[in-house]
Amino acid sequence: MDLYDKRIISVDFSKGKEHDFSLFKRTFKSISKDILILADSAYQGICDFHSNNWIPNKKPRKSELSNEEKQENKQLSSYRIAIEHAIRFIKRFKILSSRYRNKNCTRYSLRVSFLSSISNLLKG
Repeated sequence: MDLYDKRIISVDFSKGKEHDFSLFKRTFKSISKDILILADSAYQGICDFHSNNWIPNKKPRKSELSNEEKQENKQLSSYRIAIEHAIRFIKRFKILSSRYRNKNCTRYSLRVSFLSSISNLLKG
């Protein structure tokens, strides 16, 4: 499996403010079990919904992470930076970083999908 494949596979969103993990729980059924999800620490309960995932290790109470766990977290963050760069690329067009004022949400979905496709095309 190529962890450096920087394509945007799926984009989902909701009306109004909703936490990322709540949105994931509502829509995770469309994600194949073969796909490895590289998540940040906000997705602590993801194991209950998708078994093929990689989340950072949390520091236990009143103790420290082992050197091995720290290295694993560092490796995960080096892979996740590609995800953050893909999000930054789409936000550059201001459609995700500012309030969407059009009433037609299907157009929003089409525009985000179009920008994701452009991002995938440019990244080869």
